[in-house]
Amino acid sequence: MTMDADIAVIGGGIVGLATAMQILERYPGRTVLVLEKEPNLASHQTGRNSGVIHAGVYYAPGSLKARFCREGNAATLAFSRENGLPVEQCGKLIVATNEAEVSRLDALEDRCVANGLEPERLDQAALQRAEPRIVGKSAILVRSSGIADYTGITRRMAEIVMANDGQVILGAPVIGLREDAEGVAIETPQQTYRTRHAIVCAGLMADRLMRMCGLDPDFRIVPFRGEYFRLPESKNDIVKHLIYPVPDPGLPFLGVHLTRMIGGYVTVGPNAVLALAREGYRWADVNARDLYDMALFPGFWKVIASNWRSGLGEMRNSVFREGYLALCRKYCPELTVDDLLPHPAGVRAQAVMRDGRLADDFLIRRGRRTLHVCNAPSPAATSAIPIGRHLVETFHETFGAER
Repeated sequence: MTMDADIAVIGGGIVGLATAMQILERYPGRTVLVLEKEPNLASHQTGRNSGVIHAGVYYAPGSLKARFCREGNAATLAFSRENGLPVEQCGKLIVATNEAEVSRLDALEDRCVANGLEPERLDQAALQRAEPRIVGKSAILVRSSGIADYTGITRRMAEIVMANDGQVILGAPVIGLREDAEGVAIETPQQTYRTRHAIVCAGLMADRLMRMCGLDPDFRIVPFRGEYFRLPESKNDIVKHLIYPVPDPGLPFLGVHLTRMIGGYVTVGPNAVLALAREGYRWADVNARDLYDMALFPGFWKVIASNWRSGLGEMRNSVFREGYLALCRKYCPELTVDDLLPHPAGVRAQAVMRDGRLADDFLIRRGRRTLHVCNAPSPAATSAIPIGRHLVETFHETFGAER
């Protein structure tokens, strides 16, 4: 049977392109096809995140997130510098504003050490010297954190793929995916592609492509919208570092932070509200199928039952900027409502398990001739190169001898 490629990568975000690039490095004689449903690369999670190069502070020691984030921090910096892309290692300050947060900061410092980082503890006076416009009782400085242009990185990876005879096809949504003993059939509105194997990096659509493939996912993707604001130009110099609050240990999100961006401006965000569509970047974006999928999944209702109070708080702060502002003013009291200017939102693809647990690590599943990236929220952009390397290694262990 005629094959259009040896290996297809479905998804044109940074994880998909990092994987395709490294497949061609590992298997220079094989043909690779990348399919992206949007007319542009990096249209969703990759191009709509905070732009931070994470250091690996928060993740359980020994987890994929902890390992890949630390490796990805160095790999992202190196790739950006080698390819002339903008990047800055400005460091991150995690700021405690009350005694309860100071206690949690102690645990975070221990976590940093366990993850191979070198945190620096700052008392109130040292914090004031480092960031005169930030207030807090104590802070951790993690110097290895930084900022990058993840959209630019993704585009450069696509150029490398194409320079090595790979194909990158845009505007090709996958509407059918079938695997059999011979290969994988990937149906798009334009044509059906036949490949020997496929690696699916579909983000918000990960569970749906698994089901297309005849697999039964033990999770469902639940979308959480992260809303950002941009500070006015007059406040471009408000901070020298990335400023993060001490996160709530009961939630998988890091809280509203001040982020210096590669473009020279500063953003505030994100919050975390349940989106009414998988690509629901506004409250007006409602998708009946997406809501129906969530409503039928028992794990979704278990998440709601255990997090409804915090969820209502996030929704309230989404609607009323004053509540959102209060989160920022805890550590940056000079901000006003008028400083919160519009900025594009992002949507986090969070895998929720049947028992209601939020998947807290990267999650990869195998099919007959496919690999599926099922959960890759933050720090996936930072970790994209080692995630891609891991996928290629897993592919080699599972399918490497097959042609």
